[in-house]
Amino acid sequence: MAKKTVASLQSSSKRLTKAIKMVKSPKTGAYTFVESVMAPEHVKDWLASK
Repeated sequence: MAKKTVASLQSSSKRLTKAIKMVKSPKTGAYTFVESVMAPEHVKDWLASK
């Protein structure tokens, strides 16, 4: 499996970070990956949420 690392994405004057978390499906038990691009200060809150 290829792995691509994105440290940070920058557009104009805003600094953005791409966060990826693994979420377990309650129905099948399989894991899926959820990606989101956001400001660095929101990453911890997003990762802590379910």
